[in-house]
Amino acid sequence: MFGLMVRFTCKDEEAAAAFDELVAQTGAQIRANEPGTVIYTVHRVDGQPLQRIFYELYRDVDAFETHESQDYVRRFLDERNQYLSATEVDRLDLMSGKGVDVEH
Repeated sequence: MFGLMVRFTCKDEEAAAAFDELVAQTGAQIRANEPGTVIYTVHRVDGQPLQRIFYELYRDVDAFETHESQDYVRRFLDERNQYLSATEVDRLDLMSGKGVDVEH
């Protein structure tokens, strides 16, 4: 398994609304077209209305690379920065969990 945790901070409330719409459009495509994407969740941060956390879990690095190469993901990556003031990315190595098979 290969994962990411990404924290996006939007510029303002208007940018957050537009970012959320872009995320919704992209998420629908991910759900429909990516069997190697095990978990792709988007969260609002309590008390931080301009922040969003993405938790992404992929079958393996190849599935992540397939995800990144999709036209709808490329569109998201190209358009997102106009709405954001900051992006923080952590790459994750799954050690244990519930609801997913962990192979070592």
